[in-house]
Amino acid sequence: MKRASLVSVERKADRLIVMNCNSSRRNALSPEYYDGLSQALDLANQNTEIRSVILMGEGGYFCAGGDLNTLVKRREMTGLERKNNIEKLHNLVRKIRDCAKPVIAAVDGGAAGAGVSLALACDFLVAERPSQFMLAYVKVGLVPDGGATASLSRLIPRQLVLEMCLLGQPVSAERLYQLGVVNVLSDKPALAEAHLIADRIAQGPTRAQGAIKRLVSAADHNSFEEQMDLERETMAEALGHDEAQEGINAFLERRSPNYA
Repeated sequence: MKRASLVSVERKADRLIVMNCNSSRRNALSPEYYDGLSQALDLANQNTEIRSVILMGEGGYFCAGGDLNTLVKRREMTGLERKNNIEKLHNLVRKIRDCAKPVIAAVDGGAAGAGVSLALACDFLVAERPSQFMLAYVKVGLVPDGGATASLSRLIPRQLVLEMCLLGQPVSAERLYQLGVVNVLSDKPALAEAHLIADRIAQGPTRAQGAIKRLVSAADHNSFEEQMDLERETMAEALGHDEAQEGINAFLERRSPNYA
């Protein structure tokens, strides 16, 4: 396990577990966390033995987003300096979304601000039942960042997005589960359920999984025709790969495929 003061990265067999260790501030974001998560995602992309990445927070809370004790000093910066700092968060969100391996958010307690953005950037979201998701930027005169409005506008009705963003109203994990935003609602710590998803991922074809992630991401901005073209190219490539041969043969032979 690699651990800095505010982040730990642990390799467990075929997965990485990245923990925000800033529990005294409800796991507010820190430069150490940015660096640790970024390096973990790089490792996942480079190492074929790593099949998934799990994000979690220490001490029963996922992430409180930006640290207001730090943000209050940003007024002293130039506009360009403020933009550059925000872009660090945005680059991390992009890196989660673009990771070749599935990324799973294990949310205990809840998430706030940019912590919600990080959770929504993941491919799977597991939440402990009592968890609350909050975008309370407006209560301190700020606006959402980290892609929160983009992600939520694609996932839930506009009225609920505005309830969260204009009123700073928390939304329960149960409500988001009913809306399809949360994959698994857990009555125990979310990590256990996240591991079950990681187990299923590990049994699948890693190359096809990465291709599916790219297809789904591209669908956000492609036209219907462009997306069909991309599906054609990706499917044609997949049909010629060893993973497809193993998967199809296993189906025809009525056995479980072995993608190792």
